Amino acid sequence: MAGRRTRITLASIAAEAGVSLPTVSKVVNGRADVAPQTRARVEELLLQYNYVRPGRRSARRAGLIDLIFNQLGSPWAIQILRGVEDFFADQRRGVVVSAVRHGSARPTSWTSSLASHDTDGVILVTSELTTEQWTQLHKQSIPLVVIDPANLPAPEVPSVGATNWAGGMAATEHLLELGHRRIGIISGPEDWLCSRARVDGYRFALDRAGVAVGPEYIRYGDFQHEGGFRCGQELLSLPDPPTAIFAGSGQQALGVYEAARQRGLRIPQDLSVIGFDDLPVARWLSPPLTTVRQPLTAMGRTAAEMLLNLINGVRLRTQRMELSTELIVRESTAPPPASGGPGQ
Repeated sequence: MAGRRTRITLASIAAEAGVSLPTVSKVVNGRADVAPQTRARVEELLLQYNYVRPGRRSARRAGLIDLIFNQLGSPWAIQILRGVEDFFADQRRGVVVSAVRHGSARPTSWTSSLASHDTDGVILVTSELTTEQWTQLHKQSIPLVVIDPANLPAPEVPSVGATNWAGGMAATEHLLELGHRRIGIISGPEDWLCSRARVDGYRFALDRAGVAVGPEYIRYGDFQHEGGFRCGQELLSLPDPPTAIFAGSGQQALGVYEAARQRGLRIPQDLSVIGFDDLPVARWLSPPLTTVRQPLTAMGRTAAEMLLNLINGVRLRTQRMELSTELIVRESTAPPPASGGPGQ
């Protein structure tokens, strides 16, 4: 009959995976004697078809939370982790930390892994969430909260972020007040929400000050040292290089420091630099970095609190939380050089 849903059985999953029924049964029952690649394929199909295992998602709690990052190699991630871990330690819950593969939240990189263990809920950090992934988690009754989502999540997906637009505006206004007019910006990946918001705040501040926004002064990096260095070199190679650079992350600011050093430029005498995040290393740089403080640990804790409410069936007061950023002025920003620009 048209529209009738076919009941998914272990036999049909075994046939699609190209393995035997006993092998699928071993995966479902958590047996260890299955090859990792085979297990991953079967787990993916179990999630894809929303197969409910006996006893899964019952009233019994696993005592585990999954915290999934876009990448783990950043001190930015450590600050988020600290907030999540501190909160759930008080709740006597463990936190399972992992990273998506190749920088995108594909089913094979994180949603399939959730089927290999019981989880009370998921916190996804700075990653794209697809409709399919959200549907899979929802049908498995796995609560989800997203921190700093890369793309705009569905209205029913709770999220925690920071005031990126206001932070971008505050950084740019600080440089304008110092007298800078040629201000470069290095944001993160162009398709990420936080990247675009910081650039929009930068544009707004310049527009309000009556300063033309030159597209040559806008660069999109990767939030890493390499992106800051590469884009910093490009900006400093312009015929009229910026007298100040707003780096959209602390790590990119470090890359700009190196690009300036290689050109023999002094910070802030020849070039002012302002960052974002206010990672612990910012105050130990030479010179200490002026930056927009993003409340990363508080963002992690807030997401954890929201997730616990979802686990306990408590309705959230709001689906969107944005925590305030704060401009921290240190020694890497100063009035522009009297000559009019770096190296001039």
